[in-house]
Amino acid sequence: MNFDLSSKITLERIPRRYYRPENVLEATRQSRFEKMKADIYETEEEGSKAVAKEIAALILSKQKAKAHCVLGLSGGSSPLRVYQELVRMHREEGLSFKNVFVFNVTEFYPLKKNEHSNSKLLREYLIDKVDLPKKNFFTFENVKVDKVVEFADDYEQEIEKLGGLDYVLVSVGKVGNIAYNEPGSQPSSTTRLMLLDDQSRADLQQFYVSAEDVPVSALTMGLSTIISAKRVTLVVWGEAKSTIVSQIIEKKACDAVPASFLQLHKNAHVVLDLTSAQHLTRISHPWLVGSCDWTDTLIRRAIVWLCQVTGKPILKLTNKDYNQNGLNELLALYGSAYNVNIKIFNDLQHTITGWPGGKPNADDSNRPERALPYPKRIIIFSPHPDDDVISMGGTFQRLVEQGHDVHVAYQTSGNIAVGDDEAIRYIALMANVLERFDPSDGKLKEKYLDMYRFLTEEKQKGDIDTEDVRYLKGRIRREEARAACRYNSVPAENVHHLDLPFYETGTIKKGKLTEKDVKIIMDLLQAIKPHQIFVAGDLADPHGTHKVCLNAFLAAFHELLNEEWMKDCRVWMYRGAWAEWEIDHIEMAVPISPEELRRKRNSILKHQSQMESAPFLGDDERLFWQRAEDRNQATAKLYSDLGLASYEAIEAFVEYKK
Repeated sequence: MNFDLSSKITLERIPRRYYRPENVLEATRQSRFEKMKADIYETEEEGSKAVAKEIAALILSKQKAKAHCVLGLSGGSSPLRVYQELVRMHREEGLSFKNVFVFNVTEFYPLKKNEHSNSKLLREYLIDKVDLPKKNFFTFENVKVDKVVEFADDYEQEIEKLGGLDYVLVSVGKVGNIAYNEPGSQPSSTTRLMLLDDQSRADLQQFYVSAEDVPVSALTMGLSTIISAKRVTLVVWGEAKSTIVSQIIEKKACDAVPASFLQLHKNAHVVLDLTSAQHLTRISHPWLVGSCDWTDTLIRRAIVWLCQVTGKPILKLTNKDYNQNGLNELLALYGSAYNVNIKIFNDLQHTITGWPGGKPNADDSNRPERALPYPKRIIIFSPHPDDDVISMGGTFQRLVEQGHDVHVAYQTSGNIAVGDDEAIRYIALMANVLERFDPSDGKLKEKYLDMYRFLTEEKQKGDIDTEDVRYLKGRIRREEARAACRYNSVPAENVHHLDLPFYETGTIKKGKLTEKDVKIIMDLLQAIKPHQIFVAGDLADPHGTHKVCLNAFLAAFHELLNEEWMKDCRVWMYRGAWAEWEIDHIEMAVPISPEELRRKRNSILKHQSQMESAPFLGDDERLFWQRAEDRNQATAKLYSDLGLASYEAIEAFVEYKK
């Protein structure tokens, strides 16, 4: 059973020559806008193995020369698969670390006991699993406040004593920081204490219960320390980092994006997967670096880009516009701008439908969803108990109103996203109700007192909620979801709370996806045998739950592919909570009227615990209903700017190809 099918999703098959060129000439042409070497692999797994192989080769060459190997390693999440592969090589291939010295590149300060730390990650994933001598691991721990400067100087001296760093492996933050050299850091900086940027702290919130718990500072190797290493590798995975990657590699080096200073290193390179590389010119706008393998999706992307560059709608583009912007190949293929314009205009027009479940008794040859069967059995999978209405609330309403048998499956309880104050309010309410109707129930009264006492007196920062409190918080989310479903006229028996076990750890860090999680989804699919499924494809979710939930669904879906009902089942992926589909990928666009948008907002507002007091709003200060409306209206404006119909808002979907 494959638990990582989401990493295999490719919205468009990118020709291999765009990212793994066959010769030096092709590589030079494709990378003409890149100011440092970038190695792009299809997946994080493939890239991680390549980096691990490079580190292992260095260790072995040092052993052969009877020399030690000095590594600077990052404790972030991006290098973890590299470490797992190194551990495998140690266990299965005999790779020894006895000649290796490891320096942690950064650590939070002050470091509190039992909290998330880079040192802990390094020990858990690498140090404690190989034969590295304990004295050979240097990190930033137990540093006294009045000794910070002295400690930083000593750290630099320890590196110098060993002859400098042979190899540094780092990841990058969303603001372009490497280690915790935040924006404004200079290439001459050495190991020091740094205050964390607001965006860096927002990125870290996924590891902490509340924003107040996130560290405000970190001890970090300086840019000079890193750049002085003989070899530097920057690993970046996933679409959440794709925008900053293009700035690091293609823009001029500057202190606003500290990682861009790696351009100054003669032996530095960036290792990417396809999703993190998607905004590099050779991937996103390949017509600017050479001849293209033109597909319908790429043509659409090129024309939308051309409209934005020229400020024109599609049908006003001219041959001159194409020739002046590197798209003369399309003129050669189609004869004229007019022919390409009409093709793409019709292509985009056909994505728009007011019937997301298919329009009965209608010609569906140019519609995104088939007319029959009607009505359809439909499942909307929602990772958290509010993603359904946040991301596709307008489409949700349409499907119900148009007579389909709509089921909603909430994959997780969402209990950790309920604030303590919210839980206390419900406990007080229930205690008051008990006092009014059954004051003699001492056992239940004591239970309320236990929960109230825990939340108001006993609970400390970082403490896991008791089982009873987690249950209560989960029920708060459950009833809010039911209220939203009632508002959208979904019968109670069509609302399914799956409470997938991987989520129920009581902490920010979740358990591993297992067959038990997948079996729960398989059972639901077998019971309903849907004709249409909607799932969250929002992989930019900073807390990772969306990706795990998508992997759980995909594993179940692929296990059932041979079922007869599967032949008539389609899967649509939605986004909206964190990002939106780019227009060149959209395959179904559902217009939302002003009244429907208001009702969508009302659906989201049923989730009262997720308003201002929600712990996981992330780095976006807007509330979820505001984010959703802004994104839906931005999509509608883009369609309008391209010369298509003007709508109040649009929700967008991409079909998952089996």
